[in-house]
Amino acid sequence: MSHEALLGRLAMVGRAMPRTPLVQLRHDRLNLFAKLEYVNLNGSSKDRSAYWILRRAVERGDVTEQTTIVESSSGNFAISLASFCRWLGLSFVPVIDPNVNAATEAYLRRLCDRVEKVTEHDTTGGYLSTRLRRVEELRAELPGAYWPNQYANLDAVDAHDQLTGAELCRDLPRLDYLFVGVSTGGTIAGLSTRLKRFRPDTWVVAVDAEGSVIFGSPPAKRRLPGLGSSIVPPLVGRAHIDDVVIVPELDAVQGCHELFERHGLYAGGSTGSVYSAIERYFADHSGARPTVAFLCADRGTGYADTVYDPDWVARFAARHDRGQTVALV
Repeated sequence: MSHEALLGRLAMVGRAMPRTPLVQLRHDRLNLFAKLEYVNLNGSSKDRSAYWILRRAVERGDVTEQTTIVESSSGNFAISLASFCRWLGLSFVPVIDPNVNAATEAYLRRLCDRVEKVTEHDTTGGYLSTRLRRVEELRAELPGAYWPNQYANLDAVDAHDQLTGAELCRDLPRLDYLFVGVSTGGTIAGLSTRLKRFRPDTWVVAVDAEGSVIFGSPPAKRRLPGLGSSIVPPLVGRAHIDDVVIVPELDAVQGCHELFERHGLYAGGSTGSVYSAIERYFADHSGARPTVAFLCADRGTGYADTVYDPDWVARFAARHDRGQTVALV
């Protein structure tokens, strides 16, 4: 496939990218809005950054029809890259770990000719540093391989500024608070950049998982993918953050169930964390109703055998009650 053909196929992907809906939820103290990022082509907000990173890389000539894409991800970014690379005719090698959802791993193994799964814990007890080390090995093994580096790539920030953030500003003339889950940092960096430019009074609240080191907490074992990190991603330094809420994983699970039962939104673990953070943040609020928005980053489908499985939840809650640790993402 020629360079022009690659650009043409990327243009087709861009035209197919939806403007994701913003829906108002019933709430007794807030004007609460959920932006349904799970309506994206591959079911998550990571479509935005994956598309934008690939587009810019092709435009610069960093990616050609001969390039193999290599990336560390055990979740939605890998799914997005796998789908877009298949459409573009590019080879993609995801590097995953044992905490990947079973449905995600099955999808990647069906769509990618090669999947690398690390099993060795890093020094924090997790797998991220091990995954990144395997990425470096693959880059040495595959000459000309391209690493999107979702943890530091400024194109990911631009994606959520130009796409997600622009839509949010168009849809909400007034926004008092925006709550954003943090993992690689690209989403909150892009959204906060857009908001501070066009809605400077908006209070941006970062939501992180208990056990994540992003905001200076000590590392601890975690089980749920999608939120938090065992490193401090460089993109977090690009974000304009006014406040931080740390959410225990059990609260994230409860947040998923409350969001589903109260509002009919079947969302993933990171969204449950954000919803839980909002409820806690405004627990004692009275007076004027602030306008609050958050992203439903992905669907709950990938969590059907964990977060939404009653037996798994019971075992998970019992481990927390006994103070036992669980596997770190």
